Amino acid sequence: MVQNMLKWITLICIFITVVSSAPLSIRDALPPKDDPFYKPDAGFENEKPGTILRTRVLPDKSLAAFSALPQNIKGVYQFLYRSTDALGNATATVTTLMVPINADPSKLVSYQTAEDSPTSDCAPSYALQKGSGLKGVLPQAEILFIDTLLSRGYYVNTPDYEGPGSFFTVGKNSGNGVLDSIRAVLSSGSQTQLKSDAQVQLWGYSGGALASGWAVQLQASYAPELKIIGAALGGTPVNLNATLNAVNKTPFCGLIPAGIHGLSGQYPELSAYIDSVLKPEKKQTFQDAANSCLAPLVLQFAFQDIQDYVNRSDYLNDPIATKVLEENIMGKVGTPKIPLFMYHASHDEVVPFSPAEDMYNSWCSSADSGTSIEFVQDELSEHAILAISGAANAINFLLDGFDNKERKSGCSKRTTATSALDPGALGVFGKLIWDSLNALLGQPIGPNDIF
Repeated sequence: MVQNMLKWITLICIFITVVSSAPLSIRDALPPKDDPFYKPDAGFENEKPGTILRTRVLPDKSLAAFSALPQNIKGVYQFLYRSTDALGNATATVTTLMVPINADPSKLVSYQTAEDSPTSDCAPSYALQKGSGLKGVLPQAEILFIDTLLSRGYYVNTPDYEGPGSFFTVGKNSGNGVLDSIRAVLSSGSQTQLKSDAQVQLWGYSGGALASGWAVQLQASYAPELKIIGAALGGTPVNLNATLNAVNKTPFCGLIPAGIHGLSGQYPELSAYIDSVLKPEKKQTFQDAANSCLAPLVLQFAFQDIQDYVNRSDYLNDPIATKVLEENIMGKVGTPKIPLFMYHASHDEVVPFSPAEDMYNSWCSSADSGTSIEFVQDELSEHAILAISGAANAINFLLDGFDNKERKSGCSKRTTATSALDPGALGVFGKLIWDSLNALLGQPIGPNDIF
């Protein structure tokens, strides 16, 4: 069974590679920096967080897997909405609401993609559109997970949670962006038919888990009126310093300039400090990274030593850098009241396991009777593999929530050899593969009687 599943996954990858290499058709979609839709009117800051400032309906089949394969769903709405950054400043960013055929207006999943980029032209609202190019390949790949949610009839919300400044890795900004996007779409019923009291769940992996994790820990104080019934967090970046150190001189070294530029956008003092420690001969290359999506940065910086770019070996230990990094450690705001499912690879080479386990232990040490946190430690996967192998468990967690199954009370942690073989996983993988193939072939996406 597992071998057959891997064969199907291989066939999907081959299909994607062949089709996405074809020339892209020209369309009218503009990058966010050039699109007036993303620019709020004067005075928007006077609106409440979550207020819809502007709305548009995208043309049929305007969303595409890997920028080339149109997705056949009922409708796509984009909303410019008011939010708040980490410093308390008013911002305006965009979220994309996808509506499947035969949609259930009582169920909403907010799916946070791993944008992982310091420029708005990599935001999912643009990257998921046909003809946007392959620079935003991370959000584009995740549309296959979105498709399987849509196939079950769920509305799916995907926010540009980094905000207009693309503050990648800024936790509070990201969490607020997620929560305000949910506020926005829940108020859109007159256009989208989504119920204002719809059941809401969150899902995110890696960078998407960063945004989702901050959202669940901020919800009680920032958006207490939201009734979120569950959140699945995978490969969660709890401590940015741990990731910055882990990926240096590895294939994922490009995450370092991406993360530093994301933080620098929110914190001017960090931007000035980083500029002061860059070597003159390396400064332009490093600063140019602020205008790149993660995929090109990974290729450009692969296996490099970031120490070659700075004039001090302990550049992250400066008080300015330390303060910013500490402010963005997840798990210090209090134990979430939202039921959580966490999954993480023991040998995650990008997002180290220990900080996630420490956060789980910290949350559970202060847990009360309303806490429900399940943590799965995967022994054989690494970061990218668990994004796939752990997806079935995450989906099953969401299914249980929407089916109103009673959540486990308290905290529970277990270790598995591979999440792909956990009970109930293979059936979900089968549907995921079926849904992905149908979506890639342009078939209608929504509940049906076949699978």
